[in-house]
Amino acid sequence: MSSAIITVENLSKRYVVGHQRDANDGLRHVLDEAMRRPLQWLAARRRKRQSTRDEFWALRDVSFEVNEGEVVGIIGRNGAGKSTLLKILSRITEPTSGLVRGKGRVASLLEVGTGFHPDLTGRENIFLNGAILGMSRAEIKSKFDEIVAFSEIERFIDTPVKRYSSGMYVRLAFAVAAHLEPEILIVDEVLAVGDSAFQRKCMGRMGEVARSGRTILFVSHNMAAIRNLCSKGVVLQQGRVAHFGTIESAIDVYHSTLRSPCDASGSDHVLYSRPTSPADSGFTIDRIELLDEDKNPKTSLYSMDAATFRIHYSSPRAVSRACVVFTLASLEGSRLMLLSTQPDGNLELDFAPGSGVVDLHIPEVPLAAGLYTIGAGLAIPNVEWFCWTPELCEMDVLPKDTYQSGLAPTSSRCLLALKHQWEVPILSTDSEYYIPEHQDLRSR
Repeated sequence: MSSAIITVENLSKRYVVGHQRDANDGLRHVLDEAMRRPLQWLAARRRKRQSTRDEFWALRDVSFEVNEGEVVGIIGRNGAGKSTLLKILSRITEPTSGLVRGKGRVASLLEVGTGFHPDLTGRENIFLNGAILGMSRAEIKSKFDEIVAFSEIERFIDTPVKRYSSGMYVRLAFAVAAHLEPEILIVDEVLAVGDSAFQRKCMGRMGEVARSGRTILFVSHNMAAIRNLCSKGVVLQQGRVAHFGTIESAIDVYHSTLRSPCDASGSDHVLYSRPTSPADSGFTIDRIELLDEDKNPKTSLYSMDAATFRIHYSSPRAVSRACVVFTLASLEGSRLMLLSTQPDGNLELDFAPGSGVVDLHIPEVPLAAGLYTIGAGLAIPNVEWFCWTPELCEMDVLPKDTYQSGLAPTSSRCLLALKHQWEVPILSTDSEYYIPEHQDLRSR
């Protein structure tokens, strides 16, 4: 017997895009048109619908299964169909075709305040939401104090929720959904509304829910949160399932969908070629080239390879004692390094009017395989930024068996690949950690 708690088979959702009036027009309009021009109206309506009807498939033939107790991340670019899928799974939207089977109660947190009545107080909405989820009044009362404490809005629990801020909405809505013990918890990107402390608290709570054996479907663009919480991942691309498997493989596939050319000049070794500058400064970062050890252009690099980043800039006027800044970050926005010609390089530059270059050489680029973003800027330290863009382009680091272990570190598991060494020292025979023979050491 299948252990699947959610089964999705050939699920599709079609929307009609256009400006024509459809069968859902107001009754008064329909009657008025029909009384005045019955035959002409019907003929014109038929022609208009045929000529302007435009169909958009938000989902197309989506199929997968989620077993009881699994935590599944649903990831994809904006417009991939993630929210539409969750609305169908939450029984908010009907599919155009296909089948969804689910077992047990479903609690959904899709938008701020979903399921709340604005004129009711926080207290009343807790009982309303609990009843919608199929909980008895006794069950809700037993969890009430815990819900209020988690939401941290005790002072406003008897205030109508229409007076709540979006953060208060999220706190209360998540507290209700996560504490009323549904068999399936569905959470969309809504957690991004809360502050960082509340997001950590929510992630901790979802971890507790997952460990209790309940099923979670989680949508987020935060790959760190996806990686920490989920064991499996569904990657949606243009409404279809591009991948369904382990969360590490899903994140790798998702990153591959983000790859796109970032060179507008036609040169395959230019990482970035679109000038960026504050409107009033005139300074620009014209392009960045990736060079090998011999200063030859290349398109990508491997983990732990040497690399030179050549930053081309344009200066409209002479400037003294300025610096160039280089940043490298993960796709999720975590800054991994910030390097500057000053103060870490103690190199103050004098810009003459015109164009120039600055080379940054890194002997070993300590990155696991994956995509990363590069930023650069020009400034006088602590005085003025002439040009600053933290996400100029994406750089692809290719996998390599850096540790001679048969595996290549990838960004789905870690971000940095560092040379290192393990050592197991020999201790005295009276130590509880005594090791008869010294372990072989392996440099990494």
